Amino acid sequence: MANPSTGSTTDYKNPSPFEDEDFASMLEESFKGKGNGKGELKENEIVKGSVVQVTKDYAVVDIGYKSEGQVPIQEFGLVEGKPNVKVGDKVDVLLESRENDTGMVVLSKEKADKMRIWDEISAACERDELVEGTIVGRVKGGLSVDIGVKAFLPGSQVDLRPIRNLDKLIGEKYKFKVIKFNKKRGNIVLSRRVLLEREREELKKDTLQKLKEGAILTGIVKNLTDYGAFIDLGGIDGLLHITDMSWGRVGHPSEMLNVGDELRVIVLKFDPATERVSLGLKQIQEDPWAHAAEKYPPGTRVTGKVVSLTDYGAFIEMEPGVEGLVHISEMSWTKRVKHPSKVMAIGDQVQAVVLDVDAKAKRISLGMKQIEPNPWTLLEEQYPIGSVIRGQVRNVTDFGIFVGVQEGIDGLVHVSDISWTQRIKHPGDLFKKGDEVEAVVLNIDVENERFSLGIKQLHPDPWTELPNKYPIGSRVKGKVTKVADFGAFVEIEPGIEGLVHVSELRDERVENPRDVVKEGDELDVKVIDMDPHERKVALSVKAALHEGEDYREYMRSQGSGRASLGEVFGEKLGGRKGRDR
Repeated sequence: MANPSTGSTTDYKNPSPFEDEDFASMLEESFKGKGNGKGELKENEIVKGSVVQVTKDYAVVDIGYKSEGQVPIQEFGLVEGKPNVKVGDKVDVLLESRENDTGMVVLSKEKADKMRIWDEISAACERDELVEGTIVGRVKGGLSVDIGVKAFLPGSQVDLRPIRNLDKLIGEKYKFKVIKFNKKRGNIVLSRRVLLEREREELKKDTLQKLKEGAILTGIVKNLTDYGAFIDLGGIDGLLHITDMSWGRVGHPSEMLNVGDELRVIVLKFDPATERVSLGLKQIQEDPWAHAAEKYPPGTRVTGKVVSLTDYGAFIEMEPGVEGLVHISEMSWTKRVKHPSKVMAIGDQVQAVVLDVDAKAKRISLGMKQIEPNPWTLLEEQYPIGSVIRGQVRNVTDFGIFVGVQEGIDGLVHVSDISWTQRIKHPGDLFKKGDEVEAVVLNIDVENERFSLGIKQLHPDPWTELPNKYPIGSRVKGKVTKVADFGAFVEIEPGIEGLVHVSELRDERVENPRDVVKEGDELDVKVIDMDPHERKVALSVKAALHEGEDYREYMRSQGSGRASLGEVFGEKLGGRKGRDR
């Protein structure tokens, strides 16, 4: 048989010892130059190999050495659940070690891949190129990024502005710039902010050329504050103030916008020196007040949302930007509303009627009570003048008492309509809250919502019967209730007093009535004059003393020295009525 190395014929049954040594040395020499292409294979170097066998746990790789090496099957990864390797595949592997005695080699594809990646990253750094990677986790001070190997992305280099929630970026894929690289220590630091700053500068140049007042641009909501939203117009930010977001009320920008939203805005102001931009959103749309007068004429029934409550009323939003005021006095026909919050709450949907529109001043007056019939218009039918009602005293004041007529409607009994004859200093002396009383309907004023009642009208006016009961010249007993400089007041029946003028106390001249009478004295008197309309009665002690004489003759005998009724009550009392004393 021919020797494969020399081509000579040799008897293998009896090989020459010299021939065996030559074959071994030649075989060793044949491995030189294979694998790395640089001669002898060296440990910790990447070599090329070919997959010659695939088992359950390993792939057998021929790198042109004395023996093949094994690579754990998991280092090849999976495709559709199967190892991503097959016989004949060419692979780069790292020669980790070799046993010179046995000829066995230890190989790693995974480590070869990592070494190649480190080389590629090193080359990218030298060429100032970008690398691509996926954010895989949160670490102290920033994020961990997989760019083939693990790299560190500091929190300050993630974006142009600090990001509070870094976890939301996990799983995102970006391009990065390597700002620090140390292969020996396995340390790679990345930055995304550097790239964003470059992009922003380029965008800014284009945006500045478009920026001018009145220009309509598209931007992205970058940040929200209590007072507005910052909109990224492309390299430069503009402020959209909360008052310029909508013609309607906006409590907080988050009610309308979210970070990341794209929207069209109009440039309201632009200062090239400071690069400050003021933006508007509502200005792109027509002011809804432009057609409010035609849309909401008086009498229109509307439905709206309560957006604000004040001490004097509630503001109702009929449509975004158009609000009307329901004054507290227009909330109920009958209820006394102390504060709008007793009737409604912010956010409630309510119905109202338009009372008045001033589109120029952007004001609409609304009424809620007008939704229901006005109960005051029905009162005249329910309670005609002169009818008697019964109700509880709801309030007592200096000038009278309020009596409940029906829910929310009270009638006033003025102090002057409580009694025909009784002198009343304060209604509280006779009535208290909760008392049941009867009264007569005197008057109903629908326009001013006033209901007048009278208690004294339940009985006839005693003064109308007084002339018949006490005709002039009649004798009567009475008690002195008050003594004045001009005479004494004498009560002839409960609540009815007459005046005994000083000239009628004695036959002789009386200088001071107090020398003759005092309060509490009982006197015999005669009625000498009377005016029921003015509620005045003139009495005389002197006339009673001349009981046996003819009354008319007595009166004539007094002549002009006697004071007339008008003089006594008009001049001395200054026009005060007997019931007011």
